[in-house]
Amino acid sequence: MSKMSYYNNKIAVVTGAGSGIGRAIAHALNTHGCKVYCTDIDLAAAMTVAGELGNACAHQLDVADAAAVRSFADEVFTREGRVDLLFNNAGVGHAGAVVDTELADWKWVMDINVMGVVHGLHAFLPRMLQQGDAAHIINTASGAGIIPMPRTAPYCASKHAVVGLSQSLAGELHGSNVGLTILCPGTINTAIIKNTRMSGITARERQAQAIEHYTRKGTSPEQVAADVLSAVIKGKLFCVTPRREVGLGWFLMRLSPRLMQRIMRARMNHVEGVKSK
Repeated sequence: MSKMSYYNNKIAVVTGAGSGIGRAIAHALNTHGCKVYCTDIDLAAAMTVAGELGNACAHQLDVADAAAVRSFADEVFTREGRVDLLFNNAGVGHAGAVVDTELADWKWVMDINVMGVVHGLHAFLPRMLQQGDAAHIINTASGAGIIPMPRTAPYCASKHAVVGLSQSLAGELHGSNVGLTILCPGTINTAIIKNTRMSGITARERQAQAIEHYTRKGTSPEQVAADVLSAVIKGKLFCVTPRREVGLGWFLMRLSPRLMQRIMRARMNHVEGVKSK
């Protein structure tokens, strides 16, 4: 089935659509005939993206606010009668050693990355099941949700939680009208790294280096959007992208967790060595 025939005339909701992967997904959906509800905590960003699309609506939405997500879902279902595609995509980043990370940062990451997905599921899933027509949920996790990454424990924990939640839910949804895909992107050239909270005395230096690395080595968000839309059509549970990066790391992790720990320690030590020069 072609993307155009699959997505044409579908109603899609994308959280975190104001930039990065969310923006690219919204554009791809619109190109293939979807009506897209673009949500973001930054209303101006959501409005900009919706304006670029034409057949789209912009809404300000803080996914950490359960009541706001529920109210938004009520509005969409009242207006459209259905939601065919739900992209629980909004997320934030955090980096730093566990000993340098404040409890407020842990809560911030978990409230958005984990509870944001939970709030989306709680508000939309029951009605998606009741609507009868085929529907699909896409939860954005990360390569960090399937591969250990030192100095990103809150982020890693949140994305591992999304993976575990989604795998459990996929078992519950088997045989229903709602499918599920877990999106696990790797190094992607988006603005998330610029907005990542950094902990520790070298935070500013690490952030500058990370921005440079993501800009130089990162895969385009448009490629991520193309990959996940294809994965949905194929009914894949996991969409790992770029496969050469995330797929290889995931394979090594499953093959030998001890080996993967050694690789990640060596990578961290290399970065620390470069910074000290």
